[in-house]
Amino acid sequence: QVQLVESGGGPVQDGGSLRVTCVASASISNMYCLGWFRQAPGEEREGVAVIDSDGSASYGDAVKGRFTISRDLDKNVLDLQMNSLKPEDTAAYYCAAAGGSFGLPCEGSLAPGGYGMDYWGKGVLVNVSS
Repeated sequence: QVQLVESGGGPVQDGGSLRVTCVASASISNMYCLGWFRQAPGEEREGVAVIDSDGSASYGDAVKGRFTISRDLDKNVLDLQMNSLKPEDTAAYYCAAAGGSFGLPCEGSLAPGGYGMDYWGKGVLVNVSS
């Protein structure tokens, strides 16, 4: 069992930047896929960004060019750098991990959001005000 703990959420102004971090309780080196997902009130969960075991990243259309996912295998940390934030980015952001293959490339977890993920954090709130 892997525990994931997110931090770094909070309020931010429209156009600002924020970095959210996820710390895993076990090694992430062998994880098939790691990712960030978000869910706004009344909305379905949405795939934000994922990164596979080779370090290749994929992004949801809504955040391409603004968000960057990265990982530190030595520290078992997954980060999401969010730039040019917009009010529509307001949501709870969740870190997730897939321990093994789910029959699709890692990017397949972007839609539907979170497909194939085995482990989830409790989430952090990001609130972008205009």
